[in-house]
Amino acid sequence: MSPGSLALVLAAAFSGAALYVNLVEQPARLALEDQAMLNEWTPSDRRGVALLMGLSLLSAALGLVAYFASQDVRWAIGALIIVLSWPYTFFVMAPVNDQILTLAPRDIGAIRVLVRQWGLLEYGQTGIGVVACAVFLWAL
Repeated sequence: MSPGSLALVLAAAFSGAALYVNLVEQPARLALEDQAMLNEWTPSDRRGVALLMGLSLLSAALGLVAYFASQDVRWAIGALIIVLSWPYTFFVMAPVNDQILTLAPRDIGAIRVLVRQWGLLEYGQTGIGVVACAVFLWAL
């Protein structure tokens, strides 16, 4: 399998994982009581961030390998798009995530609003992955 094809596969895995969070994990999380939601948040968030960031980094690296092998700039564009999930995560999603992680027990009622807001932001991750997949498909 070529580096470009692998970049596409990993971008598709990234998109699928982000979409899973949107359509499955987030509704299940919102069905929990506030304290249970907070207890679930920390381990789930750490694993999810590690998975998505790893997939995007590998996809971007393989997209760049495909670019240097073919000199087709579409691979570099796809790599740039998928790696944009990093700054999106750290500058857009992390502030909301940090608010959730630092909730004091007396503020537990705010978790539902914050988790809903975070869930809407997660759609941005899905969008980044879908656009990167489209560019990689175009390059194929």
